[in-house]
Amino acid sequence: MDEESIKRQFEVADYVVLTAMLAISMSIGLFYGCTGGKQQTTNEFLMANRNMNPFPVGISLVASFISAITVLGTPAENYVYGCMYWMFAFAYILTGLASAYFFLPVFYNLRVTSAYEYLEKRFSKTVRLMGMVTFSLQMVIYMGIVIYAPSLALNAVTGLDLWGAVFAIGIVCTFYTTIGGMKAVLWTDVFQVTVMVIGFLAIIIRGSMDVGGLDRVWNISAEGGRIQFFE
Repeated sequence: MDEESIKRQFEVADYVVLTAMLAISMSIGLFYGCTGGKQQTTNEFLMANRNMNPFPVGISLVASFISAITVLGTPAENYVYGCMYWMFAFAYILTGLASAYFFLPVFYNLRVTSAYEYLEKRFSKTVRLMGMVTFSLQMVIYMGIVIYAPSLALNAVTGLDLWGAVFAIGIVCTFYTTIGGMKAVLWTDVFQVTVMVIGFLAIIIRGSMDVGGLDRVWNISAEGGRIQFFE
């Protein structure tokens, strides 16, 4: 089977899904920008009035750990080095418990908007500014990679201009965040996580069917030395 015969390109259904996902994300931002308090206060824009349901908040936290780097890099990591990557789960559990029991209660009781506000209360405004600048620089670099990765994937499978995809993704994300505030971010994360999970399940089901079932997938992985949980 030559390269041309296995090459995949976006079809009409793929473009419909992509367009719908971007349009729905923007619509969520418009909805929360035009309803309720219309994001007129800092408390509503940054803290969602502190009255959001735990469900979208929890899903949004999950989404914060799943970026394009995770989706594209984790399968490659497991393919090359085996399943040892799963041991990161222990670190997530420990850090999650530590954050929930030691850090979050402090921020919640102080009713601060961000960790930087706490730094100013605990130390000084200079420390707050240093923390803010350091984190901002780190996020500029990180977000560049996170946006570039899916844009590169879109370019590979659709032929869309690379920088056009970068600007499209960046503009949509900036739009719904700016217009809809934290409420829009939370519910957009719920929508996007739902789409990702559906995509993951579709790949697992279709891939397993193509090679003869989950047992066959496991056997191929074992024969290739990919089922290595502790080595």
